Amino acid sequence: MNYKSIIKTLAIIFLIVSLFFSSELLIGYIYDEEIKKLFYYITALFLSNSFILLLLRKHKINLKVKESILTVNFLWILLGIFGGIPLYLYTNISFASAFFEAVSGFTTTGATIYKDIESLPHLILFHRSLMHWLGGMGVIVLSIGLLSMINPTGGLSLFKAESTGIGIDKITPKIKDTAKSLWIVYLVLTLLDMLLLFMFGMNWFDAINHAFSTISTGGFSTKNASLGYWSNDGIIWTTTIFMMLSGVNFLAHIKLFHQDSSGYKSEEVKWYFLIFFILSISLSYYHYQVAQDSVFHSIKHSFFTIASVMTTTGFATVDYGLWSHGSIALIFLAMFIGGNAGSTAGGVKVIRYVIIFKTVFSELKKILHPSSLISVFIDGSKVAQRILSLVFVFFFLYLSTVIAVTIYIYLQGYDTMTAISGALAMVGNIGPGFAKVDPASNFSFFSDTDKVVLAISMIIGRLECFTVFVLFSKEFWKKF
Repeated sequence: MNYKSIIKTLAIIFLIVSLFFSSELLIGYIYDEEIKKLFYYITALFLSNSFILLLLRKHKINLKVKESILTVNFLWILLGIFGGIPLYLYTNISFASAFFEAVSGFTTTGATIYKDIESLPHLILFHRSLMHWLGGMGVIVLSIGLLSMINPTGGLSLFKAESTGIGIDKITPKIKDTAKSLWIVYLVLTLLDMLLLFMFGMNWFDAINHAFSTISTGGFSTKNASLGYWSNDGIIWTTTIFMMLSGVNFLAHIKLFHQDSSGYKSEEVKWYFLIFFILSISLSYYHYQVAQDSVFHSIKHSFFTIASVMTTTGFATVDYGLWSHGSIALIFLAMFIGGNAGSTAGGVKVIRYVIIFKTVFSELKKILHPSSLISVFIDGSKVAQRILSLVFVFFFLYLSTVIAVTIYIYLQGYDTMTAISGALAMVGNIGPGFAKVDPASNFSFFSDTDKVVLAISMIIGRLECFTVFVLFSKEFWKKF
């Protein structure tokens, strides 16, 4: 195994991460907060990784698939550790809690262990949002341009191991150019969201943090009441729109940047918005029937809630855990959907459901017409048998992981709804669930051991099962 390539790759990534972390020093300085500990930590992180790169300067990175998989798994564990250190240094929490919060940040889950978010230093609030923003598109995609310049094959291998979705549709000829285009679009959406939030009444600090959390579909807020802190309709509708845009395949956004709107006409995008509108309108009806809100407020909160849950962002304007059983059932259903493949959203992804249902219907047709050849088509193209198998295997692994985490939480003595919704919220990278983990609550009541287990489940969900579970196969550990 080429350990030097793995170590050098990780050193490059964390060197970049340390540079992003340095922006937190400016936030601390602006708000006159103690930054000495953070400065020492970032300096140590930067110098240690620089030293590794200096030692391995003559080594050419050559990452094959197995080494890329190991790199990605190591990366997300280390992100939890290195991202958790500032939280441990500046807030009165255990390191397991800091690890949980950092993993929740980088995986864009948005589940928090903090009871009083508004009491946190500004530099820590920014640190949490920045972890979201970096993790949203993927730290590896951030550095893919540099890695591709070192070794194009290794860069593509790493991109495949990290990126979500069924396959990679390379818009530009080189993978590093695709990665750069993704980040340009990501940055543009972030800036637009930030400016609109600022125009509608947020101060610049809250606008930056919520733009980071929205475009990454993360969910960390600077307020205890999340978006419910603001009664401004413009802020709520702006966030709803940008959550939905962030749940769309970013390759569609890139195509639009090249004056090609075909990406938005795909079956997945059409079903994504159709499901969103059906669930949102249905929830608006249920909410209006039970709550004392006006029609407009019922629609506003319902559309926001479905967008937040379906895109796995996890923001909240109200405590929807207190709504009617019909409303909770609809929100629970939205938790199973997810966004598009190739988006920052988590969950199963809409395209997988499209493939699953089309496969089911094709099999039913074969029963009626045994001699016929019936294939599954997406956007006019035949879906390969291998892709069909991967989709069903993923769905099995995803549900198995949710069930396993549900059983674990239940065995710790928690109620059924907390166990089921908590597991789904962790593996689906959603954030809040119901009962003890509803939007008005947090995850601080779990033990340190529980928090580590839940953090690992977040990573499994973020890497879409395969990248983690392949480590448990004998074939993986055979001689490379």
